[in-house]
Amino acid sequence: MIQPWPTLATRPLGDFRVFKLRADRRRSPRNGFEHEFIILEARPWVNVVAVTPDQQVVMVEQFRHGSGTVELEIPGGVLDAGETDPVAAGVRELREETGYTGRDARLIGTVFANPAIQNNACHTLLVGDCRLTDVLKFDPGEDLITRLVPVADLPRLVAEGRIQHSLVVVALFHFELCQRGLRPSAH
Repeated sequence: MIQPWPTLATRPLGDFRVFKLRADRRRSPRNGFEHEFIILEARPWVNVVAVTPDQQVVMVEQFRHGSGTVELEIPGGVLDAGETDPVAAGVRELREETGYTGRDARLIGTVFANPAIQNNACHTLLVGDCRLTDVLKFDPGEDLITRLVPVADLPRLVAEGRIQHSLVVVALFHFELCQRGLRPSAH
């Protein structure tokens, strides 16, 4: 049975505004050897699958600096400092990025963004009965266009590579599981 590796020491390496780096020295429980691991620390993230009464998903197009591409995604973002409730954060992100609000917001899944090197989780929220009710409130670094996409088109858009953000694909899979009555457990 795999055992957790005990942490022997931790030291900060840098603070880069959207993430911090640290080095953890850990001991293998199997062989006793010590190793240093670099960990990217980030606040939790939230993605929102927002569905309108006519079964369209509220999505956004935006330029992503890491890939240098314009991506079709669902609304979402980082929980702000002091925020602890991913449902409240997701409702806020949906309203700010798209102007849409809805009902019955609930958590439908949680995954680790990249557990090999990151410490944060990404939560997926489902919001129903979404309607355009508010004005947009972009962060200074955001430039988004809202798109309504029929639920039925989502698998094709993933298959064609039109939706490429890995955490969006995972969120849409959680949504699919919900539609089939197989809601994944949130950790």
